[in-house]
Amino acid sequence: DSSLLLAKPSPSSSSRCAKISIAVNVALATIGFIAVASNGAPTQLAQPVRAANPTTFSAHSMAGISHMGMSAMRRPQQQFNFAPMNRGARHSMKMQAVESSVATEQSTTIEEFLANTEPKLQKAIMGMFSACKEIGYKIRTASCDKQACFNAFGDEQLAIDVLADNVIFENLRASGAVATASSEEEPTEVPLGGEGYSVAFDPLDGSSIIDTNFAVGTIFGNLGLDPRLTGIKGTEQKAAGLGVYGPRTTITLAVDGIQGAHEFLLIDDYSAKHGQWVLSQSFMSIGESKLFAPGNLRATKDNKGYEELFNYWYDNQYQLRYTGGMVPDVNQIMVKGKGVFVNAESKAAKAKLRLLYEVAPIGYVIEKAGGKSSDGEQSVLNIEVVGTEDRTQVAYGSAAEVDRFEQMVGKKYL
Repeated sequence: DSSLLLAKPSPSSSSRCAKISIAVNVALATIGFIAVASNGAPTQLAQPVRAANPTTFSAHSMAGISHMGMSAMRRPQQQFNFAPMNRGARHSMKMQAVESSVATEQSTTIEEFLANTEPKLQKAIMGMFSACKEIGYKIRTASCDKQACFNAFGDEQLAIDVLADNVIFENLRASGAVATASSEEEPTEVPLGGEGYSVAFDPLDGSSIIDTNFAVGTIFGNLGLDPRLTGIKGTEQKAAGLGVYGPRTTITLAVDGIQGAHEFLLIDDYSAKHGQWVLSQSFMSIGESKLFAPGNLRATKDNKGYEELFNYWYDNQYQLRYTGGMVPDVNQIMVKGKGVFVNAESKAAKAKLRLLYEVAPIGYVIEKAGGKSSDGEQSVLNIEVVGTEDRTQVAYGSAAEVDRFEQMVGKKYL
């Protein structure tokens, strides 16, 4: 009878049935997995559920195989165990979804984003985006030694920071919308022959850590139709941005008249958007958290306020997130939506950050993103640029953390 057949099958029939039963199990489990995934549940693969009495799939255990085959047919959803994912896994999958979706035909490109912006400002901004695209490629293909990184610029081999400087000047000149530009590498007003804006920029912030393959960046501010670069304040900027060259190439842009700060991702694949900048996320608020990035820590030696602030972070178990590159260290505050960056000074450890090229443009982006900036007494956007070499201490981040910087550090020890 059939029960006898199942108990003592012939070797050939057992082998064939075993193969068929295994195939049925796999197919049904796969169908169950696809059905669950299509309903929006997390598509995290897990190990198949094992039976209470494990069965060996061989020609000598057909009864067990047949039983599992019937169980799979009755309850295919039990073939996989979808274990709950932790917060990190969910966030990782969310980011993967964002990054994969931005390369679609429906993605907003930087050109579309700026469609209603004043035409000359559009051109000046696009000049910076074109430059950052080229710089990102040059960084990825640079050759480095212990002193510097190099790449080709025409027929020359240039240090990567000098190359970045040249690339930005060329692209701004080609835009036709920039009358004057000035670089931290060349802190003078350089006429570019265009009719329109003045632009100040730091071509490659973090160049001292580029050989370690840390993320580095570009900072820029569009200072308005007045070609002057001095006698102005950060509040007069019409746009500013932070380019980040890391595992991804991004620019976080803030524009006058457009709420928030907005991150654009350079699509570097074979999709329909290859080579284009597309909107990947927007930043509208910066909240409170225990995440801090402390620069110029040598100033704690003779700036008692900065020492007390650092001890406050330590005693309250803040998380240190600091690479030594100002752009990624500040950009993380917007991406994470929380935290504080501080670069304080003292009488012995003077401020190194330049108001025109670094502090004011970043302050503009941070404040548009819903954060706060301060030199210890006021927003950095309220400080007048007297000369291109002006330097200042600074804090960026959530309102409460920047207020704490003002209260504990301020300018009382300078």
